[in-house]
Amino acid sequence: MSGTTIAIDVMSGDHGPQVTVSASKHFLSRHSDVKMILVGDEQTISKELGSVAADLKSRLTVQHTTEVVAMDESPALALKKKKDSSMRVAINLVKEGRAQACVSAGNTGALMATSRFVLKTLPGIDRPAIVTALPSKRGHIHMLDLGANVDSPPELLLQFAVMASILVKTVENIPSPTVALLNIGVEDIKGNEIIKQTAELMKKSNLNYQGFVEGDSIYTGDVDVIVCDGFVGNVALKTSEGLAQLISSIMREEFQRTLLRKLSAVVAWPVVRAMKRRVDHRRYNGATFIGLNGTVVKSHGGADRLAFAHAINEAYVEANKDLPQRISEELTYWLGEKE
Repeated sequence: MSGTTIAIDVMSGDHGPQVTVSASKHFLSRHSDVKMILVGDEQTISKELGSVAADLKSRLTVQHTTEVVAMDESPALALKKKKDSSMRVAINLVKEGRAQACVSAGNTGALMATSRFVLKTLPGIDRPAIVTALPSKRGHIHMLDLGANVDSPPELLLQFAVMASILVKTVENIPSPTVALLNIGVEDIKGNEIIKQTAELMKKSNLNYQGFVEGDSIYTGDVDVIVCDGFVGNVALKTSEGLAQLISSIMREEFQRTLLRKLSAVVAWPVVRAMKRRVDHRRYNGATFIGLNGTVVKSHGGADRLAFAHAINEAYVEANKDLPQRISEELTYWLGEKE
């Protein structure tokens, strides 16, 4: 797909246009085949844009809106009353075909509710899920659901596994991605009835199902896709983020304790920098609302320019691959029973 257009919800997130506009300009400067529609208050956007090179300006459009969905706003109220919000209009642009993807750093609940209302789910999909890549020893893995569905029956978890498998196959060119279920043990007798029933469904499907994995296997990279319900997935994700911040803080404190340690930090800096880059959560920013009839990517609310640019890139890649269409085309096969 040439000339991919991405709608950016400029006003949402903790930092708003200061980050989103800057990241958009940065991304545009590196991708000559991309066009962007910056959605939000026109005056604010123009101020943040400043002087723009002619090439970039020709690929930028501003869509003025008068409302913003607050980070703590009720999803139901946002959906009902904020019809001219930057979030709602950005999603509308995908629905209308004026953009092939939307990126927002806004209220997750409101973004999911609005996306589902406007775009609807794909045929054969009951509910969308939140999926993202996480770093692992072998590169990265994809994990879902990360918070969209707190309670998920076996049939829904199977749909999640299928959608993530198609995503990995489409985006990363892995013909038959390996899939595992997150559980409290790897033995068949472990887990609740929902997990056990899901395992049986996956064994019968055309998924490349590998069995159960425990939480410590999330970052080993032994499988391509890990499936769980939104409650477990969100707790695992936030715990991992907190642990990464703790390790970084401890290392910083320990290197600063004495003069000798400060000197050793200089020697160790190349290793520390490489490690930080490999696990930098900003480089994995951008969670996909998979299962919708359109591409919507959620950025972390506190994202900086680098992180938000990575979320834009996720939307760009999925739009170029026409992921929703690929899911529609392949869903029946993956859900079907093994021959």
